[in-house]
Amino acid sequence: MINNLKPIEPIDYLIIGHITQDVVPEGFVPGGTASYSSLTARSFGLRVGILTSYAQDVILPDLHDIQIVSTISEKSTVFENTYSIDGRHQKILSRAEILHPNQIPQTWTSPRIVHLGPIADEVDPLFFKSFPNSFLGVTPQGWYRTWDEQGTVSFNNWIESNHFLQYADAVVLSIEDLQFDEGLIADLVYRIRVLVITEGSWGARVYWNGDVRNFKAPEKEEVDATGAGDIFSTAFFIRMAQTKDPWASARFATHIAAHSVTRKAMDSPPTDLEIQKNLTEIIQN
Repeated sequence: MINNLKPIEPIDYLIIGHITQDVVPEGFVPGGTASYSSLTARSFGLRVGILTSYAQDVILPDLHDIQIVSTISEKSTVFENTYSIDGRHQKILSRAEILHPNQIPQTWTSPRIVHLGPIADEVDPLFFKSFPNSFLGVTPQGWYRTWDEQGTVSFNNWIESNHFLQYADAVVLSIEDLQFDEGLIADLVYRIRVLVITEGSWGARVYWNGDVRNFKAPEKEEVDATGAGDIFSTAFFIRMAQTKDPWASARFATHIAAHSVTRKAMDSPPTDLEIQKNLTEIIQN
């Protein structure tokens, strides 16, 4: 059942994935690719829609002017993150309903950009073939995750990746998503039109047309890096859909993501000034 009482208007940018609840000392805060990407796309002046699932008591970010179609769920997707000297450790405490193509509203069947953004294997891969007339950007981290009975998240070598990712116009993954395994990256390169591997404060590398280029991130004083990868991906997809130029798109997205780490959580999506300033610099260079 679709939980949406307002008329569903056409959109430019559709993000598909769960809005999460992340455990913090004070309780819960909203998170997930769907949250950060939708806010970022809105910053670009796009009409944005989210196809998601969550419980009635969910805490949402400020999503004014963003349309939400959510399937009713008893639980929301909840993550608990802990950090140590050897990195982040995740637990998934609950998961909302899986998303399927038959839940797409009729007015959302051909947006300019579709972003598949699973964070807990909640997006049916059949979505890959559901938008033949849209630019399809994918951040597949959620398909590379599995978890045990205690909810402890670990790496899943997604065996269907070679089949489905070939349908994407661009794919963005962090080096951490792939366990820093260069062999996995090599397997993906020749099956994906444009592959971007993000490397945190080091920037990103882009594989396209048999070539690879590195894009260094400008140095910024980091306040909170949460969501930076989602903001990078969204900025990259938007520029790629506009320019068809992965190099320029990556240079631009790297700068947008670098600015995002200077602010906390849901304040991290780009400002209009940052977007315009970086667009001008890219064009001039």
